Amino acid sequence: MAHDIRALDPGAVTLAATPIGDSADASARFIAALAQADVIAAEDTRRLLALASRLDVTPSGRLLALHDHNEADRASRLVDEAERGGRVLLVSDAGMPTVSDPGYRVVREAVVRGVPVTSIPGPSAALAALAVSGLPSDRFSFEGFLPRKDGEARRALDALARDPRTMIFFESPKRLHETLERMAGAFGPDRRAVVCRELTKTHEEVLRGTLADLVAATADGVLGEITVVVAGWRGTRDPADHVDAVLALADEGMRLKDAAADVARATGLRTNDLYAAVLARRAGG
Repeated sequence: MAHDIRALDPGAVTLAATPIGDSADASARFIAALAQADVIAAEDTRRLLALASRLDVTPSGRLLALHDHNEADRASRLVDEAERGGRVLLVSDAGMPTVSDPGYRVVREAVVRGVPVTSIPGPSAALAALAVSGLPSDRFSFEGFLPRKDGEARRALDALARDPRTMIFFESPKRLHETLERMAGAFGPDRRAVVCRELTKTHEEVLRGTLADLVAATADGVLGEITVVVAGWRGTRDPADHVDAVLALADEGMRLKDAAADVARATGLRTNDLYAAVLARRAGG
């Protein structure tokens, strides 16, 4: 049985997910929203018009470019439009706005001013990559793009080395090989990982293996949109092996219980188990 498509909310800011590769993944609600919106803020207006043409829909509202360089200035303007009762639609080039894409400042401005914010969900490169990776998906973190500078990127990876959650990264094809080398250095060459290239597109490719395998597989370079999924740390689960880390934090002035909680977050262990192991160590001298 057919259902009526929900109309775009007036007086609200709506975030809409766009296809990450295959135009056929556009939802009926997204297509309807393009025709209903009074203002459409797009990361690249030309790409949006090209997508609308493929979807056989003509945007009726004003188009406004919204990118990293002008979002701070245009956030208030867009929220003003919604406050006047306008239907404001935010889209990025691919996937959901605000997820490694513009839109966050607009949402924050709307929240501060009490303007409703809603979404039209849809394609997500991060979740699509996680789903096909074959790596644990019960707990995961989205890390986005690593810093461009070598030292900052290495420090970011070192901080994640003992994170037990599956990690999702975006990366450019030009930097992929170098990033995988850094990951192998920080996480160890035997850590399992997956490189997803051109998801949902004609030349979709999923490379699985250890980080060492993927470093070798990308030595000659790759093309396309890239998402990297890396297995979380699966080190020892014995709380006694992490007592020194808790005591080191306590020696720096942190309360013992807080130190145990901090190490528990990094290792996936239970705070109470770590705390008990520390007390047992101290009791034993």
